[in-house]
Amino acid sequence: MPDLTQITFLETEDDLATLYGAPNPVSIEKVMPVVTPLYEKWINASRFCVLGTYANDRVDLSPRGDDGPVVHVLDPSHIAIPDWRGNNRLDSLRNIMRDGAVSLMFMAVGSTNAVRVVGDARLSADPQLCDQFRKGGHVPKIVIIVRVKEVYSQCGRAILRAGLWNTAPTPDVPTIGDLMVEAKNGDFDGPAYYADWGTRASTTLWSD
Repeated sequence: MPDLTQITFLETEDDLATLYGAPNPVSIEKVMPVVTPLYEKWINASRFCVLGTYANDRVDLSPRGDDGPVVHVLDPSHIAIPDWRGNNRLDSLRNIMRDGAVSLMFMAVGSTNAVRVVGDARLSADPQLCDQFRKGGHVPKIVIIVRVKEVYSQCGRAILRAGLWNTAPTPDVPTIGDLMVEAKNGDFDGPAYYADWGTRASTTLWSD
């Protein structure tokens, strides 16, 4: 690996322009200010997205998943995201309270494209709103409302390079139990934690 103390770094945006040149006009022209009918169809096909938030010089990325559309398009300018059970750190929600800027990247199984949404968000615990997202006996505690500023499709080269939708599982990926053993310097029963993880997760997908 290179010695990071000996390499040079780019300093200005002009440095970038010199290396990469101008973007393809299509990459600029595809940006829409609202969720158009075709983008709505694409987003409705997505069961997984990544939510990006920012506050206090800290960027956070949070995976979001559902057994149907991961978000709900309320109108061309607004998207609703039910906040289902996670790790309860509340990093994304705290960031939204401090700085509402958000970015979303939607993925659909089998598609080599992704769709990105940029906007600002607010949180609502309004009972009538939350109840609209009820699943069985489960209701989200909060719904994230995103005001859309930009919607655009993402180049599919990254997904193609990664072969992301290949069906073969990736071998030898460390489990959450392995990672906890490392974090606790060995003072953690990783195999037992991981063995129980599947049951715990499947019974608390939507709420406690």
